[in-house]
Amino acid sequence: MAIESAFLRAHPRLVASVVVLLLSAALAGCSSSHRSAPPAAKAPIVPAKTASAGIPPAAVALKAADRLAAMSVDQLMDQAQKALQGNRLVAPAGDNAFEYYLEVLRKSPHNRAAQSALRETFPYGAQIVDQTIHKKNFAEAQREIGLLAKADPTDYTLTILRSKLDAARTLAAQQQKTKQGAAQMQTAAAAAQAQQVEQKQLAAAAQKQELELEQAVAAAAKQQQEQRAAATRAAAVKTATHIENRKAQMVHMVPAKYPSRAARRGEQGWVDVEFTVNPDGSVSNVHVTDSKPRYVFDRAAIDAVSRWRFKPALINGRPAAVVLKRQIEFKLSGNG
Repeated sequence: MAIESAFLRAHPRLVASVVVLLLSAALAGCSSSHRSAPPAAKAPIVPAKTASAGIPPAAVALKAADRLAAMSVDQLMDQAQKALQGNRLVAPAGDNAFEYYLEVLRKSPHNRAAQSALRETFPYGAQIVDQTIHKKNFAEAQREIGLLAKADPTDYTLTILRSKLDAARTLAAQQQKTKQGAAQMQTAAAAAQAQQVEQKQLAAAAQKQELELEQAVAAAAKQQQEQRAAATRAAAVKTATHIENRKAQMVHMVPAKYPSRAARRGEQGWVDVEFTVNPDGSVSNVHVTDSKPRYVFDRAAIDAVSRWRFKPALINGRPAAVVLKRQIEFKLSGNG
């Protein structure tokens, strides 16, 4: 698990590329299943433009929002798949998979293809945000975190990313302040030396001033050394915390039993369930959030999920209860 996590952090875009190939194929099938009606006349797609230095970010965001709003659901899904294939999960602004899928859900809240895509690509989007923070592109990282929050505001990864962003901003500000302080000290030292040359009659006073200055420089150097040591310790703590977090992992799945009455009638369908994975890996609070047809497969799905077992999620190295969602499909053999 430690090796896998390190690989994901080091190569988020490579891993995302592999997932994109698989997800694009799956979404192509899902998207076609949601287009049973003949497509309406489509608005022409206006290519997204990279924001120039002369255009305020608010104006760029407004133009991107207008462009997305003018597109149909089918156009948005097509553009989202192209963005996935181009490894544009959360960037650039206005032309990335997350924004296209979020706009799809704004127009069609129950679009399962968009919901599934956001859920599956969320971890890789989080890895890209982590890299953006590491590059000290704080404004872009804030925007990308905002996209992830719209996709799943309850995911605990958002808390970690926000904490990392705040810590990185604080550290950058401290480093800038230290540089400014050092420059000011150098200026003061030069002024003191010049004053000493110009005012030889005040040699005694100048010597005292020089001594005080040396003490100030020494104190600043000591403070800077302590800040660096504190930053090193904080970085080590953050790295350890990141390694000790993981999602719940299924270790035992019990297949749902096909209801005999539904089998006799040739009925097929699906059930969306939500449940809690407890710190001991057991499942509780299983309930149906949606199903089709209603009530036909609900009991079979609940009975199966209640018997699942997981390796519990870890938050800061401690097992913790988390809420998961799954879709259980009921298909008769021979019907695809």
